[in-house]
Amino acid sequence: MAAKIISGTEVAGQIREELRKEVTELKEKHNVIPGLVTILVGENPASISYVTGKQKTAKELGFYSLQDNQPDNITEEVLLGLIDKYNNDPKIHGILVQLPLPKHINETEVLYAINPKKDVDGFHPVNLGKLMIGEADYLPCTPAGVQQLLIRSNVETSGAEVVVVGRSNIVGKPVTNILLQKQKGANATVTICHTGTKDMASHTRRADILIVAAGKPKAITADMVKEGAIVIDVGVNRIGKSESGKAILCGDVDFEAVKEKAGAITPVPGGVGPMTITMLMMNTVKSAKVHAGLV
Repeated sequence: MAAKIISGTEVAGQIREELRKEVTELKEKHNVIPGLVTILVGENPASISYVTGKQKTAKELGFYSLQDNQPDNITEEVLLGLIDKYNNDPKIHGILVQLPLPKHINETEVLYAINPKKDVDGFHPVNLGKLMIGEADYLPCTPAGVQQLLIRSNVETSGAEVVVVGRSNIVGKPVTNILLQKQKGANATVTICHTGTKDMASHTRRADILIVAAGKPKAITADMVKEGAIVIDVGVNRIGKSESGKAILCGDVDFEAVKEKAGAITPVPGGVGPMTITMLMMNTVKSAKVHAGLV
């Protein structure tokens, strides 16, 4: 029997509806409007697309939304000054600098300059450190989206064998830490696999929940998956173009083969992707409440 499809589009829609109501309540009861600024340096087409999507969602939810475009020859000093300005702006609760940045700018310095209380991407070392000890203010958006997909699909994580394929700072490491915590929607036994792992299939076949963020098209095949496993595919790979010129996407999992064996699986596109922006919005609403002393 084919796997149940876990739709990130549907789950993200549910969460956005909840956030819309929360934003309305914050405005009406407390005169608080969540504020998000996205800083874009240069004209990278992919970055423009990502930022446009974030701003569109923020506006739809009723945020105070600010798009700050800067030329690609901006100096690091000026960019750091800009971040400092938003750190001190009471109308702004979330600051996002779209990566990648031009080569002459140190990305680490820029990310470290964001006030951790406004780091709604969840990548400041203070926030990653707090995640490690189970006291995170803001979870990184894609891993948080993975957790929400599991929770809202009624997948039991407590005591489950979770295998994560990929050890990036953006997905693999934080999702491992999230699911390790002694908390609801976590409390799992987590194994992390990577390019140095010997006999990866022996690990992935043990997984009750398999989370794949390997960055390689169709890296996980049906023979690597346990019957009835929950498969969350974080990968997005462009493998060609359709006749109309639209990008053809696939995940890091061989979807067509694995869906015949898994208990549930996320598609690509329409799986984890829609959750990432939604979690960014959730973090921004939380930040607005924190800054207003409401939590």
